[in-house]
Order: sequence, then C-alpha cells, then structure tokens
Amino acid sequence: MSKIAVAMSGGVDSSVTAALLKQQGHEVIGITMRLFEPRTSGTGSAVHDAAAVAQHLGIPHHVADFEADFSDLIIGDFIDEYRCGHTPNPCVRCNRHIKFGRLLEKSRELGAELMATGHYVRKTVDPDGTCHLRTARNIRKDQSYFLYTLTQEQLRQVAFPLGEMESKDEVRRVAAEFGLQVAEKSDSQEICFIPNDDYVAFLEGSGALIGVPGDIIHVNGKLVGRHQGTHRFTIGQRKGMGIAWSEPLYVTAIDTERNVVVVGEQPNVFAAGLRAEDVSWIIAPTANEFSGACKIRYRHQPVACRVLLTANAGCEVRFDEPQKSVTPGQALVFYSGDEVLGGGRITGSLQ
Repeated sequence: MSKIAVAMSGGVDSSVTAALLKQQGHEVIGITMRLFEPRTSGTGSAVHDAAAVAQHLGIPHHVADFEADFSDLIIGDFIDEYRCGHTPNPCVRCNRHIKFGRLLEKSRELGAELMATGHYVRKTVDPDGTCHLRTARNIRKDQSYFLYTLTQEQLRQVAFPLGEMESKDEVRRVAAEFGLQVAEKSDSQEICFIPNDDYVAFLEGSGALIGVPGDIIHVNGKLVGRHQGTHRFTIGQRKGMGIAWSEPLYVTAIDTERNVVVVGEQPNVFAAGLRAEDVSWIIAPTANEFSGACKIRYRHQPVACRVLLTANAGCEVRFDEPQKSVTPGQALVFYSGDEVLGGGRITGSLQ
C-alpha cells in the first residue's frame, strides 16, 4: 500500500476520494489549498469542511498556503487576459501551476508517493510505464479538457479514483455510506474566486479594470452601438449588447487597441481554423503535420481537424468543418478517441 496525499477541497468529490483510498488500505493524508480570502476560511469553507472530513476519516490534515502564487499566476493572468481582449480559462492554468505544480511538490515534501484528486478523469499505464490520460466513465462530468498540460512525470505521481464512477449520484451515495457530512454539499461554481460567477463585477469591483466606453461596429464598418468596456464581451456573445438589428448579431472580434467590439450575423462567427501557442503534449505526435480531433472549449464535442506544428511550441489547426466561436484565451485540446494527447492556448482564428 502507498502513502497518498489527497487534494481536499471540502467538496464531496475529494472527500470520497480520500475515503475510498483509506478503505483500500492506503496511508492517506489530506491537504487543502488556501488560495484566497475570505472564501477559504470559516464555516462551510474549503479548509473547514475538509478538516471536518479528515477528522471523521481519522486522517491527518494539512493546509498549504498558496495565496501569493494564486494571486500572481491565476488571478493576475485572468485580469491581464481580459485587458487584452481574451477570454481566459483560469482552471487550466490553476491545474498546471498550482494543483499539479505547487500542491504536488507539497505532497512530496510530506512524504507521499502519490497525490490523488477528485477529478473526473482516468489514467492508464502501459507496461513500459507510459501514462495515458483518458476521459471519465461519467462523460457528463469529464474534466480531461482541463488537464491537458499534465506531463508524463506528473501523471506518474497522481491518481484519479473517481474516473470509473458512473454518475455523480453514485459519488454522493458512496459519501453517504461513509457518513461524510458533505454528501449533499452543492458543487462549487465554475471559477472559484469569482463570486456569483459575475466576472465583470469582480473585475470592475476590484478596480482591476475600468470600463472605457467605445464603439460597437458591424463587420461592414457601420456603427451600431456603444459599449462600456471591451472586457464585458466574449467571442460568440449574442445577448446583452443593446443593439437593434434586423438579424441577431454576435461578437466576432474584440479590438482592445482601438477599443472596438466587432459584431456580425451568425455566419461571421464561424472560422475555418485557429492558431495556438504554448502547446504541450502528454503523447507527442510523430510528425509536424497530422490529422486528429480537437475541442476548442469545455462543452465542445471533439471535431476532426488537420494540425500543423509551428515554431516556438505553436500550431495551426484547420477544421474539417468550420467551427463557431473560436475564442482567444480558451484551451485547444487534442483527443484520440477517449485519450487526451495535449493542447495549447488559442490565440486567434483562421478564415
């Protein structure tokens, strides 16, 4: 049996992860990240609830303070991305730098051989030790899209006990069987540091961004409205623009240099391909040009594409069929069947 550190968020998924591993006979320790205040302290918080579960299970519990790193690497980047007209994916970045970076290091410092998380994803290992990251059995909860930055070295050190679970109801049932007080705790919101999922209020309320009024222009060049800040918009957005037009209009481009939001009819939102940077691989391709499948956002179904690797860890992707709302700042993730091969950060669309 192994000594395993469990990343405990205070939610039902990571709590069941810890309970299952202890039941299997492993030496389990819990670690909870303190990332920002005040949401990570007090009753009902990650630290409080995780500590209570650890006590119930009879396992040690540690708190790792990563507030400074989280502020610089995640929140700071989030603000910078909106400042330049992108729509960031902080969960991908947090997994890369915090959970499977700083937290994995902390786990090793505490003597753990493995770190387990409550992610809905599966890992398989070949006889030669090559690790593969695969989609969860519960495809509706699958989180493989957010973990494409994992390396072979990191995958060798992690475990995902919930990957084979068929449903969230099954996870809650197991939690209840273990007597965990978080069995019916609601799932956390998508971006943990954004209250009420209102990123505009977060950006403007914190003073990080001040809305500068500007023009909303149709793709044909006609002025159709005014905006109160480019950070309030994302590619593909249709509602909330206050524009009267004969057809529904969608955001097609965000030009922060000119402080302009460009809109057009639905056909203008489709792109033939995209460019991406900071591309990394779990399973590296054997050629610079190849056919594959990719997702361009979390709820996107993988689509067939042709990939050309470019200099400085970049790539160009051409879809077999045009895709809607290619959004700079979002993650591009390559799949082969149920396996994640790698991915990168979208920088722009190709027509």
